[in-house]
Order: sequence, then C-alpha cells, then structure tokens
Amino acid sequence: MIAAIPVGVTTGSFLSGDGTLMGYRQMGKGPGLVLLHGALQSSRSFTSLGAALSDAFTIYIPDRRGRGLSGPFGDNHSMRTETEDLEALLDKTGSHHVFALSAGALVALQCALESPAIHRLAIYEPPLEIGRRPSPLDWVPRYDKELAAGNLAAAMAAAIKGTGDREFFTNLPSFILAAIFKLAMRYQRPLDDEPALETLIPTVHFDTRLVAEMAGRLESFRAVRAETLLLGGSKSAVYLVAALDALGTVLPKCRRVEFPGLGHIAADNHGEPLRVADELRRYFS
Repeated sequence: MIAAIPVGVTTGSFLSGDGTLMGYRQMGKGPGLVLLHGALQSSRSFTSLGAALSDAFTIYIPDRRGRGLSGPFGDNHSMRTETEDLEALLDKTGSHHVFALSAGALVALQCALESPAIHRLAIYEPPLEIGRRPSPLDWVPRYDKELAAGNLAAAMAAAIKGTGDREFFTNLPSFILAAIFKLAMRYQRPLDDEPALETLIPTVHFDTRLVAEMAGRLESFRAVRAETLLLGGSKSAVYLVAALDALGTVLPKCRRVEFPGLGHIAADNHGEPLRVADELRRYFS
C-alpha cells in the first residue's frame, strides 16, 4: 500500500509543449526541487521522500504522462516529449534542482543536456544502454509479448525479473511471480488517488521505448554542464551499476554515492526514502 498523502500537499497543473495538461503535487517551502518518478510509479510514489525534504525545499512531484494527474502519452511519444514536459514544469515553478529515478533519470539527464534550467541534478540509476551485457533491454521482448497477449501479471513478472534487485524475490520462477501479481491486482485497494497496478503495468512499454531511444548516447553526456550526483544501491541490477560507472567517466562535474543494502527503488515510499532524503538535502543545500 502506498503511504497516505501528507498533510499540506496541494496539486497544480501546467500545459506542456504539445498542449497536454500535466499535473503535479506540491509541498513545503524554500527553493524548488522537482522529484521525477520512474516506471511502475506515479507522483504518489515520492510523497514520503517529498515530505522528508519539504522543510527545506518547495517540492514538485509531477505525474509523468499516462499516470495519475497527467494526460495521455500521445501517438508520437518520445524522449523529446518527456523533456518538454520537464522543461515546462521547470519554467512554471522556477525550479533549478531535479532528482529523478530510473527512466525518469534518463529524462532528467537528457533535459540537463538540452536545457540550462537545471543547475543541479541527482539521478538514481538511469537504465542507460551502454553496449554491454546484461542490458537494460534484455527482458523487454518477454514483457512486450505478455502485454500484447493481455497478460498483465506475466508482463509485470517480466519487468520485475528484468529490473529488480539482486535478491530472492526476483529469482523466483516467472510463473510464481505472475501468480503473486495476479493476486495483488485482484485484491489491491488503492488509497486515495493511488493508480491501480493494472493501469501502471502498460505504462512500462513507453519507458522501455525511452531506454531504447537513448541507447548508445553515453558520450553525448560529456556536454552536460549541471552538477550531477550519481546515486545507486548495492543490491541493484548489475547493468544499473555499470551505467553509473560509465556516466562517472563522462560527466564533467559529478560525484557518486552508493547506499549499502539498498536497491533500485530506495527513494520510493516502499524503500527507504529517509536515507535518500538525507543525501539529497546535503547535496541540494
């Protein structure tokens, strides 16, 4: 279950470049800090992280397209669509700091390359394809096959086995994971306006397209001028660690922090957002 929405959270909206209405949650006071979620998440996933930082920053947590408060993906959805969404939010709020996770981290990294609006960037394990094995795209054909067949539970199992941490749960056979997720979808009782799992599983398709679009672009990030904090967990998938290693060799102004014992969704309400918040507070302050 996702944590309850903290007291004092408001919602707002803005129009992106193509006219799509985008929504976000806002809390706190101080300099603006945008928190950008990844796949299988929504703005609800970062409410605990936002609350932990809200005494020092004005927190903006947008719903990326196809989720929660925001409009649909559209027929021509691409990385450019996503960066325009983020740029529009930065323009509306006057924010210059961004924290982003996973596919959201790819968006934020590309946005920092294109836009001077981002002064400081913190990214948690972007699934950047760098031409090595294992790859962040290895599991996608299985996911796409199950999604096309309408088997959401099996599609979810493919995504979790492909992106999950190095732990017992992700090593379970696919049919067991699918059974678990089928039960989860049947008995989930969304809290407040929490998106249902069956609405989030198909959105992974669009994030995998972003990963494919960004494949092989490592060298382009030498031109990023924003200060960058590279974050990751010691339990995360091998290809995520490799991507951080590679980014550390090309980003001109960066440093690296690893969280011992944590994995890919440490910043999520289900992870350990207070530990991530402590590091972000030090960095963005």
